[in-house]
Amino acid sequence: MKPFFALALAAASTAASAQTPATNPMPDGSRDMYAGLGAVARPRYEGADSHKVSALPVIQVQWSNGFFISGMSAGMHLSNRPTVEYGPLLTVHANRDESGSGKIVDGVGVTTAPVEFLRSENRLVGMKDVSTRLEGGFFFNYYLAPEWRLTSSVLLGSGNDRDGARMELGVQRLAVQLAPRHTLSFNAGATIVNADYSRAYFGVTGDESRVSGNPMYRPGGGIKDVRVGARWNWALNPSWMLVTNVQATRLVGSTRNSPLVERPTNVSVSAAFAYRF
Repeated sequence: MKPFFALALAAASTAASAQTPATNPMPDGSRDMYAGLGAVARPRYEGADSHKVSALPVIQVQWSNGFFISGMSAGMHLSNRPTVEYGPLLTVHANRDESGSGKIVDGVGVTTAPVEFLRSENRLVGMKDVSTRLEGGFFFNYYLAPEWRLTSSVLLGSGNDRDGARMELGVQRLAVQLAPRHTLSFNAGATIVNADYSRAYFGVTGDESRVSGNPMYRPGGGIKDVRVGARWNWALNPSWMLVTNVQATRLVGSTRNSPLVERPTNVSVSAAFAYRF
C-alpha cells in the first residue's frame, strides 16, 4: 500500500505545478483527508524580484473510488496497476494583475502612487491583467521503485484567450525516513509551454509597450522553467502534521529573456499545520 501522507501544497507558487497524490487503496466508501492552514513566502509573480507572504489553506482528500482533491487540483486515479497512475486532471491557474496578485490600491480603491513611480518599481504596471483560468488535461505517473516516481501532466486552457498549454515533467524521491515521525521528500522537474502560454504571461504587445514602457516582446514556446524542491513532514501525532516545503525555480529560454522578468531564479517557502480526519 502506498502511504497517503504527502501534502502537495500546490498553492506555493503563482503557477504551481499540478500535484497528484499517490494512489491510496482503501475500503469501498471510505476517504482519507487532510486539512489545515499555514503561510507561504513566494514571488509576487513568476520572475519578480520581490516576495510576498500570505496565508496558505491546505486541503488534500482522496476517496476510495480514486477521485482526489489536492490543493488547487482535482482528478481521478483510473489505473489498477501499483506501478502506474493516470487519469483526468483539473487545476486552477491563478490570475495576474499589476501587483502580481491583488491591485495596487489604498483603502478606498484608488492608486496613490504616481504611475511613473509604480512603473519604475513594477514592470507589470500598464500590462493587461491575466484572468484566473480553469485548466483541464491528464496526468501519468510511473514508479521506478516504491520510493521513486516519475510524474507528468498536460494542462490546457490558461491565458486570457484560453489557448495556453503546459506540460509538467518531474521525478520524486518519496519519504526518506530521517527519524521516527520525520520524513523528507525531494523533487525535480521542468515545465514545457506552447507559444500562446509564453505570450500570455511573458510577452509584451504593442499596446502594452506604449502604456507600460516595456519593450515589445514575443516569446516562443519551449522549456519555461526548471525546478528543484524538498518537503519535510513531521507527524506530531497520528492526527496532526507539520509540512514544510521549499522550492527553487529558474526561468529559462525565451521566458527568461522577457522584459517582465526581474529575477530569473526564485525561491518559495511554505509551512502549514494539517489535521487528518
